[in-house]
Amino acid sequence: MKISWLFMILELFGGLALFLYGMEKMSDGMKKTAGNKMRSILATLTKNRIIALFVGGFVTMVIQSSSATTVMLVSFVQAGLMTFAQTMGVILGADIGTTVTAQLIAFKLTDYALLMVAIGVSLNMFAKNENTRNIGQVILGFGILFFGMKLMSDAMKPLRTYAVFIDIMKGMESPVLGILIGALFTALVQSSSATTGVIIVLAQQGLITLEAGIPMVFGANIGTCITAGLASIGTSRDAKRVATAHVIFKIAGVLLFVFWIPSFADFIRLLAERFGSGTARQIANAHTIFNVTLALLFLPFTEYFSNFIIKILPEKNDSNNVIMKTRYLDDESLSAPAIGLDLARAEIARMAALIRKMLSAIIIPFLSDEKLIEKEDMSKEEKELLIKEIPRMDEHRPDLSLLEGIHMREEKIDFIEEKIRDYLFRIVGHGISREQADEAYGMISIASDLESMGDLIHRNMIPLMAKKKELGVDFSE
Repeated sequence: MKISWLFMILELFGGLALFLYGMEKMSDGMKKTAGNKMRSILATLTKNRIIALFVGGFVTMVIQSSSATTVMLVSFVQAGLMTFAQTMGVILGADIGTTVTAQLIAFKLTDYALLMVAIGVSLNMFAKNENTRNIGQVILGFGILFFGMKLMSDAMKPLRTYAVFIDIMKGMESPVLGILIGALFTALVQSSSATTGVIIVLAQQGLITLEAGIPMVFGANIGTCITAGLASIGTSRDAKRVATAHVIFKIAGVLLFVFWIPSFADFIRLLAERFGSGTARQIANAHTIFNVTLALLFLPFTEYFSNFIIKILPEKNDSNNVIMKTRYLDDESLSAPAIGLDLARAEIARMAALIRKMLSAIIIPFLSDEKLIEKEDMSKEEKELLIKEIPRMDEHRPDLSLLEGIHMREEKIDFIEEKIRDYLFRIVGHGISREQADEAYGMISIASDLESMGDLIHRNMIPLMAKKKELGVDFSE
């Protein structure tokens, strides 16, 4: 049979595009439906590492996005709601939760894809309740995802009789090559679930063996966390720690498994014999068992592991950094309003900390004045000692005077307030609930008030301080 390469490539990439779009729609719908509840669960039930593991798996299974779970973890650590050590169990659980997508894909539901699309569109268009519309979006996403899989599967059918392609797929049984292909493809499409989906489609068409599929699944696991690691460059120290922990977990896990792939494949087949599942289901099971095993191996040592990560990524004193940038706001979280609001809240707390430093600096000249000390009834030595002890340099920036520190922070506060306002308006534009909109507008108001406080210190209190010094007067009793 002659293969139409152009049509096959167009159908394959079109199917992949629909698969990715369906995943995005499904994940967005899940976040809107359960984002706030999942945030509360994460914030309150992660003190015990075993519970944290189950919570991480459950939350990621519900919102269908391990990256969204990771972003929530970073925001909680930054807000002081969780310690970094507590995130370890959640990360391991999130890796298990994300394998649920592969298990769903392994079900041959492609024949019902258009039915799911029809139901999803109907709920989205005609439902009056917002939660029902969000559920419709989830069903629509599933339908588009499975329709994309059907297109990919149909595109690959002619390859079953193409000897060259079959030989290439046999070459994937080389662990190094399979891992590299899986990691590169995942980095390209930015989704380990998409890579696993393509592998499962190949298996459904009989184009790939279990021994070839397992290394590619391992590569997908590495690819997704390396992508997240690269995305953490330029972000907060907590985000870097979470991303680094994820990368080390995955690479260590693959190194543990890579030398036992034939034995691992035999074990997966042994399980499959009891349930009569084919290669596609076996690959999905390998993906799940790999992540469950990783969790069981690493969970007892999360405390030591978190201390190791903190040692290689210690707290960084960025007080000498005068570059104008936000610390917590992340565009990736705009599609998950609950997470975005958490990050905006953390940035507002940073504004408040800057105001506190400004107040600590401005009060010193009001309470300590050389001219007034000279008027006091005390010895010359005592006066010189008091004058010497008057702070003249900024406590947090020793290279700046008190006034220079105040000026620098006032500029930072103006910049951050503008960024917070823009960020929150963008969140509001994502079709959020009324409660979330009220919360966003409330935070805009708080940020504006903090900016006004900074202006008050900078524009009003500095001239008053200069006038007090010029007149040489003290506060009245």
